[in-house]
Amino acid sequence: MALPPAIFLMGPTASGKTDLALELCRHLPCDIISVDSAMVYRGLDIGTAKPGAEELAQAPHRLIDICDPAETYSVADFRRDALAGMADITRRGRIPLLVGGTMMYFKALRQGMSDLPQADPDLRRRLEHQAREQGLVSLHRELAAIDPEAASRIHPNNRQRLIRAVEVIRLTGRPISELWRATPGSDGNASGKSANIKDYPYFTQWQADEGPG
Repeated sequence: MALPPAIFLMGPTASGKTDLALELCRHLPCDIISVDSAMVYRGLDIGTAKPGAEELAQAPHRLIDICDPAETYSVADFRRDALAGMADITRRGRIPLLVGGTMMYFKALRQGMSDLPQADPDLRRRLEHQAREQGLVSLHRELAAIDPEAASRIHPNNRQRLIRAVEVIRLTGRPISELWRATPGSDGNASGKSANIKDYPYFTQWQADEGPG
């Protein structure tokens, strides 16, 4: 039996996605999964257009307010949780409705993850120390010397991406830009308990800021 479609509703903040999602839930058996890198954090309500209590009462959203701001929530974490949520919704005979504006999350769902290593806590602490003592510029110089392509794409002040890029290079000995280009089809879930995005036969996508054709 074919799985029901998964609906991807994407667009910028305050473009009407939530209102449309609620309307879809009134007419279709949809359950909403938030696709927003800010809404996962508790307390980050200003500027995120996070659904209010009334909206959440009408249609609960998964992956909202699941982390403290001090916690790290990666793209891989999102992909794992979203696929698990989609599988659960599908098992209930309902339609996963993925709503948000974080295109990187949508891309990870559709195309899979590059073959990047997990974060190494000890190495991460050393890189954080280097950034504090020598400045982010020292990390950017190191990145530029080994991987000019990545250095050209990562701003010297983008602390999180810069530290991650150098971390990956030190762990693997390979340029991170090379790993970016590798997108294996695995969903990264060794247990096999959640669906792979390829199991869904088709998608309906609608860009929330598009007008009628």
